[in-house]
Amino acid sequence: MQAARQFTWTLTERMGQVRYLIRDRAGQFTDAFDAVFAAEGIKVLRSAPQCPRMNAYAERVVRTIRAECTDRMLIMSQRHLQRVLAEYIEHYNTGRAHRALNLRAPADDPGIIPFPAHRIRRTPVLGGLINEYEAVA
Repeated sequence: MQAARQFTWTLTERMGQVRYLIRDRAGQFTDAFDAVFAAEGIKVLRSAPQCPRMNAYAERVVRTIRAECTDRMLIMSQRHLQRVLAEYIEHYNTGRAHRALNLRAPADDPGIIPFPAHRIRRTPVLGGLINEYEAVA
């Protein structure tokens, strides 16, 4: 329960934006844990018991962020971590190639054939930790 209180303290400046907390059905989460969030106006949603793989998707996202971003950087503070994660999530949702999209990025123009390109422009993301490439016309 103390962990829940400490977590809500970190959300004070974004309390109006946070409406839901999604958690699994593990035994360490008690009714008192949920009550801390309910007191702050946050609705606690438990993962469905019929969906045992639901938690696996969330863990996969965390693993991807760690492997591609945070494990390769020295994070200096909470503010630094928030900036790094915001930039990485923007990259992940717009500029990163996805297998489900045939290795195209979600923000790619569907009318452009990605390769072969005569000239390619490289844009460093996160200080060069990640690079995005695009064809130059």
